Amino acid sequence: MNNKYKILLVEDEHNISTLIMTMLESSGYQVIRAGTCALAKTLFVSHCPDLVLLDLGLPDMDGMTFLEDVRKDSLTPIIVLSARTNEKDKVLALDAGANDYVTKPFGAAELLARIRSTLRNYSHSAESGKLPGGKFMVQDLEILYDARQVFIKGKEIKLTQTEYNIVALLSEHCGKMMTYSAIIKGVWGYPDEGSVKKLQVNMANIRKKFGVKPGEATYITNELGVGYRMNSD
Repeated sequence: MNNKYKILLVEDEHNISTLIMTMLESSGYQVIRAGTCALAKTLFVSHCPDLVLLDLGLPDMDGMTFLEDVRKDSLTPIIVLSARTNEKDKVLALDAGANDYVTKPFGAAELLARIRSTLRNYSHSAESGKLPGGKFMVQDLEILYDARQVFIKGKEIKLTQTEYNIVALLSEHCGKMMTYSAIIKGVWGYPDEGSVKKLQVNMANIRKKFGVKPGEATYITNELGVGYRMNSD
């Protein structure tokens, strides 16, 4: 298989980077490797990768610096690979523009699935299907943006204005874990005391209307303490 996607792997631990590089190349990806933030910046500009796998604990500076620099003028998808499991670290990376956050250790199958999903969603988001005037479809869920209508299995789901805005926002970033603060800012425009609770109440109503049982991750996944993601598969 040769999918022709070019991936910039930013990882300073030789054993880990070699393992990931072998796995990616055997799956048909082209891989460019950097062990420092400085080299990663140079390679990003010169090679224009389709996706970046970014470790945060780099020897010359924190990987967050690279992430923030890239996001100043590029939407190239970035998946953070980090041993930092603290919710605060995840939220900071996602709010800074990371498309996904995978904690170490991780399985090869999981990482490859995250890469496929991120590349697919990035490609899709560049098409009219996710923009106002278009149509969004995933699983049995369909959104008609102009009409502000949501359907599941062809049946219209009656949502409040706020509920629709939440669903539409998540769909526009399908596959990306959106933090609570990012959703609150996108839907209400400002945070207030109880904003997270307000979001959670709306999400519970959305799940109920979608026919999703408590604990199920159909259509939308919740990572407690971090945020929500519209599932791409």
